[in-house]
Amino acid sequence: MLSSLGGVPAEVAFCFATGNTARMRALDCGLIEVGRAADFVFMDRAQHSAGKTLLESVQLGDLPGIGMTMIDGVVRTGRSRNTPATTRKARVIKSKIVQDFSGVAH
Repeated sequence: MLSSLGGVPAEVAFCFATGNTARMRALDCGLIEVGRAADFVFMDRAQHSAGKTLLESVQLGDLPGIGMTMIDGVVRTGRSRNTPATTRKARVIKSKIVQDFSGVAH
């Protein structure tokens, strides 16, 4: 099952490509921490993938479906036209009250 990743679990491969790269190159991305860039790629299992989850489908050699990207905390793109469609559609749910980790409402 892991042959397409050279025996490395999919979740470890994602970490190699994000957090480790950010640390090694002192980048302001690749990790979710206070003070870092709020850039995210929302991925899901691609439609019609043989895997039952995102990680399993990547382990089987499928590309992940890209559902949305955020840069500086703002949605910049929806579904990618360059990757397979995601199984579930990413969506933004707006709220009137946003509460941060300190418990202070904004």
